[in-house]
Amino acid sequence: MSRPILWLTLFLSLSSTLFAGEIRHRFLCCDYNGDQVCLVSADGEIEWRAEARHPQDCWLLPNGNILFAHVDGARELTLDHKVVWEYKTTTAGVECQAAQPLPNGNVLIVECGTSRLVEVDRAGKIAKEIPLVTKAEIKTHNQFRGARKLPNGHYVVVFKGEGKVVELDGDGKLLREEKVPGDPHEAVVLKNGNWLVTCGDTHQVVEIDPSGKVVWSVGENDLPGNPLRLMAGIQRLPNGNTLLCNYLGHGHIGKNAQVYEVTPDKKLVWSFADHARFKTINQIQILDTPTDVIHGEIYR
Repeated sequence: MSRPILWLTLFLSLSSTLFAGEIRHRFLCCDYNGDQVCLVSADGEIEWRAEARHPQDCWLLPNGNILFAHVDGARELTLDHKVVWEYKTTTAGVECQAAQPLPNGNVLIVECGTSRLVEVDRAGKIAKEIPLVTKAEIKTHNQFRGARKLPNGHYVVVFKGEGKVVELDGDGKLLREEKVPGDPHEAVVLKNGNWLVTCGDTHQVVEIDPSGKVVWSVGENDLPGNPLRLMAGIQRLPNGNTLLCNYLGHGHIGKNAQVYEVTPDKKLVWSFADHARFKTINQIQILDTPTDVIHGEIYR
């Protein structure tokens, strides 16, 4: 290789490294197998940590508190770890797989085992219940994952074991159903009406338009040298980039990055890996731009 070409190669390599280093994120995350919820600084340091058994969903609230779901319920903590709100399942074997803060102060929770959506008030009492019907052969742990209430009062629920995402009206009537690859974990309704869905152990993410057509996707080997493992939580950023939680369970703990950020043309521009302090990051909320997650626009 000639000297000019060598220098050009080194320059491009260094430029690529510097460009990648320009992106730094402060974030909140769940570590399912690490049994913890953490605030992480842009430098990768843990600012705050709470223990929780298998946490599945998390939110930094406008009041500065942190709300998260865990397998036995959901709770809201202050940064000094005071419990200001809590919901606990009352039936043995029931699993809570999602929690969402609602504008009226209630919290939406999806339960496996009881097969239902519940809206829980500030006193910890169930204010509304929507029954969910899943196939009898689906085991409790595989029934549901993500669940969100939309501004129009509808609900979007991920039926993990049936490989589908559904939209229900405010009374639980089925409005739309989309089959997706594998065992979906999260479904985000975007501003344009598309559904952004993580497809679990099929190692892919798909974006589906209202007609059911896949208009964007990221596959297992689309990020060279950075394979997709189990696709869990997801967030679409205002700049169009997408954060992917690369859940490293099922034999992959410690082997790959735990979070990827990809551009619309599927370029990897940021990743996070800390195998000393995290095992399986399965949900994330990027905190670079303050957003009122209850009344504002956030797509996760």
